[in-house]
Amino acid sequence: MADCRRVPLLLRLLCIFLFELHVLGENDPIPKFIPKGEAKVPAAVALGGAAGNPAAAERSLGAAASPPRRRSAGWKLSEEPLCRDDLVRLCPKHTWNNNLAVLECLQDRKEETEIAAECNHLLWNYKLNLTTDPKFDSVAVEVCKTTISEIKECAAEELGKGYLVSCLVEHRGNITDYQCNQYITKMTTIIFSDFRLICGFLGKCHDDINALHCGSISTREKDIHSQGEVIACLEKGLIREEEGQPGAHHIKDDCKKAIMRVAELSSDDFHLDRYLYLACRDDRERFCENTLAGEGRVYKCLFNHKFEEAMSEKCREALTTRQKLIAQDYKVSYSLAKACKSDLRKFHCNVDTSLPRAREARLSFLLLCLESAVHRGRVVSGECQGEMMDYRRMLMEDFSLSPEIVLNCRTEIETHCSGLHRKGRTLHCLMRVGRGDVGSIEPNCQKALQVLIQEADPGADYRIDRALNEACESVIQTACKHIRSGDPMILSCLMEHLYTEKMVEDCEHRLLELQYFIARDWKLDPILYKKCQGDATRLCHTRGWNDTSDIMPPGAIFSCLYRHAYRSVEQGRRLISDAPGTAQQGLTLSRDCKVEVHRILHQRALDVKLDPELQRRCMTDLGKWCNDRTEPGQELDCLQDHLEDLALDCRDVVGNLTELESEDIQIEALLMRACEPIIQTYCHEVADNQIDTGDLMACLVQNKHQKEMNEKCAVGVTHFQLIQIKDFRFSYKFKTACKEDVLKLCPNIKKKVDVVICLSTTVRNDTLQDVKEHRVSVKCRKQLRVEEVEMSEDIRLDPELYESCRPDITKLCQNVAPGNAQIIECLKDKKEKLTPRCHQKVFKLQEVEMVDPELDYQLMRVCKHMIKRFCTEADGKNVLQCLKQNKNSETMDPKCKQMITKRQITQNTDYRLNPVLRKACKADIPKFCSSVLNKATADTELEGQVISCLKLKYADQRLSSDCEDQIRVILQESALDYRLDPQLQIHCSREISTLCAEEAAAQEQTGQVEECLKINLLKIKQEECKKEVLNMLKESKADIFVDPVLHTACALDIKHHCAAIPPGKGRHMSCLMEALQDKRVRLQPECKKRLQDRIDMWSFAAKVASAEGLSDLAMQVMTSPSKNYILTVIAAGVALLFLMGLFCGRITKRVTQELKDSLLLPAQTSPLTDKDCVSLRERDRCCRPGPEAWVLDCRVTP
Repeated sequence: MADCRRVPLLLRLLCIFLFELHVLGENDPIPKFIPKGEAKVPAAVALGGAAGNPAAAERSLGAAASPPRRRSAGWKLSEEPLCRDDLVRLCPKHTWNNNLAVLECLQDRKEETEIAAECNHLLWNYKLNLTTDPKFDSVAVEVCKTTISEIKECAAEELGKGYLVSCLVEHRGNITDYQCNQYITKMTTIIFSDFRLICGFLGKCHDDINALHCGSISTREKDIHSQGEVIACLEKGLIREEEGQPGAHHIKDDCKKAIMRVAELSSDDFHLDRYLYLACRDDRERFCENTLAGEGRVYKCLFNHKFEEAMSEKCREALTTRQKLIAQDYKVSYSLAKACKSDLRKFHCNVDTSLPRAREARLSFLLLCLESAVHRGRVVSGECQGEMMDYRRMLMEDFSLSPEIVLNCRTEIETHCSGLHRKGRTLHCLMRVGRGDVGSIEPNCQKALQVLIQEADPGADYRIDRALNEACESVIQTACKHIRSGDPMILSCLMEHLYTEKMVEDCEHRLLELQYFIARDWKLDPILYKKCQGDATRLCHTRGWNDTSDIMPPGAIFSCLYRHAYRSVEQGRRLISDAPGTAQQGLTLSRDCKVEVHRILHQRALDVKLDPELQRRCMTDLGKWCNDRTEPGQELDCLQDHLEDLALDCRDVVGNLTELESEDIQIEALLMRACEPIIQTYCHEVADNQIDTGDLMACLVQNKHQKEMNEKCAVGVTHFQLIQIKDFRFSYKFKTACKEDVLKLCPNIKKKVDVVICLSTTVRNDTLQDVKEHRVSVKCRKQLRVEEVEMSEDIRLDPELYESCRPDITKLCQNVAPGNAQIIECLKDKKEKLTPRCHQKVFKLQEVEMVDPELDYQLMRVCKHMIKRFCTEADGKNVLQCLKQNKNSETMDPKCKQMITKRQITQNTDYRLNPVLRKACKADIPKFCSSVLNKATADTELEGQVISCLKLKYADQRLSSDCEDQIRVILQESALDYRLDPQLQIHCSREISTLCAEEAAAQEQTGQVEECLKINLLKIKQEECKKEVLNMLKESKADIFVDPVLHTACALDIKHHCAAIPPGKGRHMSCLMEALQDKRVRLQPECKKRLQDRIDMWSFAAKVASAEGLSDLAMQVMTSPSKNYILTVIAAGVALLFLMGLFCGRITKRVTQELKDSLLLPAQTSPLTDKDCVSLRERDRCCRPGPEAWVLDCRVTP
């Protein structure tokens, strides 16, 4: 403190002022001090006021050189003739008796008002002599005795060197004595009116003033008003150098210190900054009329109105210069330095106070240090926090106050953000460029923006960001009115309402621009930092809040936190328990931190740019694949859709994020909003759980086709299902249940579809082989069933089937919406038109569905309630069989009945689609129908040929009992509905449409079409159709139950006359035929009529249908109503032939006596020729080769 920078001139000024007021009868100050002043001041300076005026210069010189004349005690400036005219013109009369009031009036006049050069020179010498007398320490001691004793620093100063008053100036804010305070204040005002009066300033800055062309030191070139401009010019030069502007002059360190010292000493009263005072005098009256001067209050008021339209440009420029000085040294702000003095000392924020421009003196360092204390939960005084709030807002309003922004972002500002200076618009424009919305940004500019956001810390209070505050005011008033103003949760609330009806476009843009930078530094979310700082230090090795190093990449700490929030390091998935003592407890987050991590993830999923790691790794892929998908949420969906095409780094980060979504789908905020109705109705219980574990998505999938489901939600859920098939890890529940099974049984398989097929095949094989212990775990088998059912809902979830049938879908099902298995059902309905490849895949699908009906999505959906009514106790694989048995129940739903019929039609087209029949007839099919099987290939359907074959064998009563039971059921069902007989439908389609159109249109499934064909048998021309009808007649003779019309007509007669006879094998039919022939039995008229019709039909059939072999002939006889008569005739004929043979002998072959005798002779010795042996062979003789030739050695065959 012991040098001239302590402004000893204040001491001298104070002493002169006290001397004037209290020492009466002494000599006048002007005569006393002017000679000394003349001795000290160069002639050029002394003559400065009269420059250009020889007469005035001569008078001034003579006045300065002549001996002072004695004046009466109480001399007044108003009495001096040199200033009388100006005094009368400019100053009120009541000030004339007070020299200091006159001095203040004349030096604070308006710029356009001129005063005489002689008066100007007189005032200058008066002020100079007031500041150069060393006698005033003793006066200061007398006037400020009480104050000096209270301020220890000043009491320790050495007297007689002018340091005492300098100390009092520095501590003037602590001066409570009114008289002492007034003296110090008045003297300070006088000193700061001219840079030449500030001790040491002229010497330290002389070269820089000339180098910067801030004006000559001579007063002849600068009047009193221009002296403030000299200091302002130096300040601007200092700022240009700090901002690195091209051509900036390097100011000497001593001058820099002097400039900052002047700014610091003028910080409490804006009158002391002469340039600013004169530039803002009218604005002060306009905006701050009622603001008292002192303690920096006028400065703050003017700062708050800096961007008002009515603010003059010159004042705005001067205020900006002042703010930039504050940014370089917080002490230039009197109110901030005073309010935070104790807090700075308490938290060790001002370590090196000896260097005014050291790092510790910068406003940014102060803010970071104190904000760090606040975020750590330390107590910072409310007054200091209020000041910090003001200056943080100031930094956000005007980018030019941050030299790093001006230096590093100059190109971006000129290119994209020119003309947007006011109210933080330029800063938000730079943020928009940083996001990549407009143009590109240099790394240094990006870093400078990130540092500025940390310094201003708008995440702690949205009001700091004026542009955001103004843009979002209406949203806050409606959507976030329940939150206290200034609470950090306001930003979170705004994020929750992003892309909703309450959000306005301007607020949306400002919010995303700010959140982009907050997302890159986890500390800038104060709630997250508060809840997770311990976890981050323990798990992610973070540093202090105010650390601005770039060792960690953007977003790395938060990535570390969410990895530990969702899974452990070893297992790659979330730890189930947080209980103390677990082996991996040290690797998990606290519950409060997990909640905050989930909140941040939910909000940042709204925009891919809010995930720093995702944007950094996927920037190229976003440009390559997703240029046309820029709507909210579409970019991530696009990356997921192209997962296989992405670069490895991008694929990894997208895969990890998708894996997190599978566990907690609430991360997809847009999807959750779209699905709100369905969640509230069907999934509210799982949605309320803090830990999701995939239950919510499972619920949404299960209820995807409820009436409350809207299109956006359905599309979002389906998209997530489609993404899940790319990797089994994307299905959290499946991954958790089956991970060990996949590693053991299906290694190196990644796609979920392939994993499901692999595991399903393993389960099926174990089931067929009746192994004691399944290789797939119980929990995995259970989840596997869920996955298989989900995949059956949409053909797109089966990529192999979808790709095979894509051309067919385009051609045959182009107007069918996906989902609800509608496209699959369309392909089934048009199976005969499908391409071979698609046909094969659909057939395989049907085969699987028939074995496991729960995978038949349409059947399970349409018959859901009927299954609950009729089949609650049935096994899942027997559901279709159960439904078929209850198909004709009166309470059966018509839609379900129709669906059952469709499945029956499908089953009857190929025995392989009827697993029950296939098992029951396993031995009969190759035995009786090998000719059909030999003609078929694995890729083609048999169109009911095997079942038709089995039906014929059923009529012949040659099937095994199990197979017979199944064929009987098929016959009974197809007798009621001709569509269940594929061969009949194929061969008789024309006859049905012409002869039985009315019955076919009725679709009553009562066998009327079959009855119509039987009645019109004579009219059928096509042999294949006629053959099918004859087969029907043949089948009905074997069992009355396959003739529904006859069975219905004779139901009472069967009950009365055939009750004791077991059904099957034509027994009931024989019973009715015998009753018809027995005249003692009276049958129902309808039954009698139908029986007689059947006899006629069978007779005709016997005539037109010839037997194809002895077996068919025997079967016709055995099934004929005249069986006994035919058998009697055949037996009588056989007996007659036997008797005739017995008595008449053999007629056809007689052996002569001569031949018999020859057979008794020895073998002939004469050789036989080949011809003889041939002829003998033809006569039933045998020849054998002898030694030389053939010999006869045979006997007559008996």
